[in-house]
Amino acid sequence: MIEHPLLFASLALAAIATPGPTTLLALQNGAQGGVRAALPGMAGAVLSDLLLIAAVAAGIGGLLAASALAFEILKWLGVAYLCWLGLRLLRSAPAASSQPAAPERLPPARVFRQCLFVALTNPKGYLFFSALLPSFIDPAKALSPQYAAVTAMFIGIDATVMLAYAGLGSAGARWAGERTWQRINRVSGALLLAIAASLSLMRRPGASGPV
Repeated sequence: MIEHPLLFASLALAAIATPGPTTLLALQNGAQGGVRAALPGMAGAVLSDLLLIAAVAAGIGGLLAASALAFEILKWLGVAYLCWLGLRLLRSAPAASSQPAAPERLPPARVFRQCLFVALTNPKGYLFFSALLPSFIDPAKALSPQYAAVTAMFIGIDATVMLAYAGLGSAGARWAGERTWQRINRVSGALLLAIAASLSLMRRPGASGPV
């Protein structure tokens, strides 16, 4: 078992519940096609959790903190992809005076890839786990069971939060009609662009400038 599991769960919940790219995509996918349409994206986000924790355990988080080139490449890949997603959502949301159109329902494989790529190209994920995990992993004990416990807890919380976002999007679209998913697209697109802008200003730990 990991050290201080309740504290870890509280910190993980606070980090996950704050609107971010994967939760916004869950909200948008839920609004467009219901909770079922958001499930492939949730699976992509869960896989990203597994890969990120494995990468940090293997030392990749430390590499990003130490290598300016690796950090910048990953960061700008993430910025470009978030901008592309945000602009696509804004273009798919017609103005209020336009005739409502049917929502664009993406193929499940594409929804899965979107969430997976968004998470894996965000250096904040690697740095978050690099900063968080050492406080809850006892190096004097067997590491594999502790990492398994951390992974299971984080995935459980992440999946629950994304399910809530998808359900919120789905319920809102059903309750208020077609205009609601259009508004959700506009808000989600604008927020993804804002996250991309914030990510573009991010600096490696220890580097000069905003983090």
